[in-house]
Amino acid sequence: MKSIAEEKNMAAIRKKEVTRDLDHCDIPYYVSEFVEREVGNDYGSLRKLDNLIDKLSENKKQLEEQVLTVSSEVPKRIQNALKNAEDSKKSLSRLLEEETLLSDSISSHLLKAQPWMEDLDVLISQVEEIERHLAYLKWISRIEELSDSIQQYLMTNNVPEAASTLAFMAELDIKLQESSCSHLLAFVRSTVKFWHKILKDKLSSDFEEVLTQLRWPFVGPPQSQTFGLAAPAGAPDVYSNLEMLFCQLLKLQTSDELLTKPKQLPEKYSLPPSPPIILPIQIMLNPLQKRFRYHFTGNKQTNVLNKPEWYLTQVLMWIGNHAKFLDDKIQPILDKAGSSVNAGLEFSRALVMLILEKLAADIPCLLYDDTLFCHLVDEVLLFERELYSVHGYLSSFPSCMHILSEESCFQRWLTVEKKFALQKMDSMLSSEAAWISQYKDITDVDEMKVPDCAETFMTLLLVITDRYKNLPTASRKLQFLGLQKELVDDFRIRLTQVMKEETRASLGFRYCAILNAVNYIATVLADWADNVFFLQLQQAELEVRAESSAVSQLQLGQLASMESSVFDEMINLLERLKHDMLTRQVEHVFREVKDAAKLYKKERWLSLPSQAEQAVMSLSSTACPMLLTLRDRLLQLEQQLCHSLFKIFWQMLAEKVDTYIYQEIIMANHFNEGGAAQLQFDMSRNLFPLFSHYCKRPENYFKHIKEACIILNLNIGSALLLKDVLQSASESETTLKPNQPSATAALNELGVYKLAQKDVEILLNLRASWPNTGK
Repeated sequence: MKSIAEEKNMAAIRKKEVTRDLDHCDIPYYVSEFVEREVGNDYGSLRKLDNLIDKLSENKKQLEEQVLTVSSEVPKRIQNALKNAEDSKKSLSRLLEEETLLSDSISSHLLKAQPWMEDLDVLISQVEEIERHLAYLKWISRIEELSDSIQQYLMTNNVPEAASTLAFMAELDIKLQESSCSHLLAFVRSTVKFWHKILKDKLSSDFEEVLTQLRWPFVGPPQSQTFGLAAPAGAPDVYSNLEMLFCQLLKLQTSDELLTKPKQLPEKYSLPPSPPIILPIQIMLNPLQKRFRYHFTGNKQTNVLNKPEWYLTQVLMWIGNHAKFLDDKIQPILDKAGSSVNAGLEFSRALVMLILEKLAADIPCLLYDDTLFCHLVDEVLLFERELYSVHGYLSSFPSCMHILSEESCFQRWLTVEKKFALQKMDSMLSSEAAWISQYKDITDVDEMKVPDCAETFMTLLLVITDRYKNLPTASRKLQFLGLQKELVDDFRIRLTQVMKEETRASLGFRYCAILNAVNYIATVLADWADNVFFLQLQQAELEVRAESSAVSQLQLGQLASMESSVFDEMINLLERLKHDMLTRQVEHVFREVKDAAKLYKKERWLSLPSQAEQAVMSLSSTACPMLLTLRDRLLQLEQQLCHSLFKIFWQMLAEKVDTYIYQEIIMANHFNEGGAAQLQFDMSRNLFPLFSHYCKRPENYFKHIKEACIILNLNIGSALLLKDVLQSASESETTLKPNQPSATAALNELGVYKLAQKDVEILLNLRASWPNTGK
């Protein structure tokens, strides 16, 4: 045992020697590690030293051979690299010499070729110029050929081919517009103009002759027209001639647009871009345009500023008289020719342009005469309404509203609109029937009990909306919307002023009529807010505000999410006024109820006979004044207020009466058994039924009273149990005792949900008849 221990100590010492500090060790660390790994503490393994030495010797020999191989190969690689570098250097030098020789040769060649290049440039320029001249001559030749073709076609009376050739020439004219050859352009344009005039005059003459045969234009309605829809006798081919000439004139449309600049109104009217009227329709319109200018310009008796309806009605009659002919006879020709033009709309558009020119000339003359200007606007709006609804005129076309939207005219329109609206408001409020409903004798219609002034005012706003809804731009519509808001606010202020005069009689007929008016206006505005037209205006207002950064991000978000509307500000002000007026009425009635309840407050609840001592329960005499006051005021206001307002009124009144009786009568007295029974009879059989006309369960609006009566009328046993439960619940709250019965559950079981636990304890203490329990 001792020898084994000594061997272990010696091994530990040797191991400690092996792992000593490497920095001060004579034997390299990796050698020590190798010996430790191969030999270790087993001295018997020393027999393997011979094999180990042989193995290490072999490894050493292999390593020496590898070192010799590498040391012999590296110089060869370096030598090869140096040789390659020398070869590359020689090749580069040779290339540089060749480059120098080549550069000198090129310079010498360029020097010798310079005169030849100069001569060649001159020749190339001459060739290019000759090519341009040749192209120029080809264009002239092409135009002359086309011109000769047109001449030959006309000589052979082949007008359709002549018209087609002219159309082709006009297209060439359009292609040459980017050319800088001004003389060529002038030549082509003059040639087009020359033949266009000849063809147009010839075709126009023939076309007018055909129209004359058809008795065009028609001066009466379609049913009274002798010709037009039926071919005149003796001319069975009149419609084939009409179609042929119409199509040929259509071919002249391109050249006509090149040569004729349509009359344009000044840019201040911001008319939408529209194509020129097609040539055959222009020719058909010539006699009507002459008639219009004859009658409605100059010093004619029909040209008077105070009768705009004359020329507006005349144009509508012309459109109506010719609509059937255009649809039945002209539209098929356009469809056959592959044109996208609508004959009726084209005809209407041309006549409307006459109206626009007339309005642009007349409006400056009557701008500051309110009567004439207002009459003109009214007639124009009637004209527009019929034009769109009856004749299908498109909103993308120029219209009278563009003329009325011109800045000076539009501002005047706004001013006049506001002036007449205010005058109308003055007259409606000063009318004897201002506060009387038009439908007071018709129960089904008079649900809102709207006074005449409020209904007239909302009709006025609706009319204003109809007048401006067809304006071409959203910015103009928003200005009119601003006017409507001003008028609503002005009317609200006027109602408030009248209301203040009636404050002392807050239950009077006029005060109630004002309240009905406020409610009606707020309701209608809320309905309008969901209208598509006003939703579009809301979107337009959102875009304008976003650009101007005039509102907060919150307001922008509300507008964008449709949480608010364009009338929100007005509706909120009206709702506030409505609430204030209702509150004033409720307070007035509540004061009367309190005055009438003074005797009831003094009732001797502690000494009233029990229910068993009375043959029949009857209403307390002291409660009669209070209940009569309530009944009379409810009936009065039910007749004077609309249903929605009266519902708010009686609910507010019921809440105040409930609180008053609970606090001032019930909580202020003690009750014996008879007093508690009498209170419950007065409330459940007399007070609650007063409100049963307005809801199915009126007791739900008097929860304090109902639940107080339940507590006061509990039989003795139930009252004692409830008192114990409440007392236990209070103790468990202070001592944190678990598994105690819930006070809330006990109260809910009795039907008490509103009253708090403390209030129920007070009510139990108001009971006078408690048995002696010995406690």
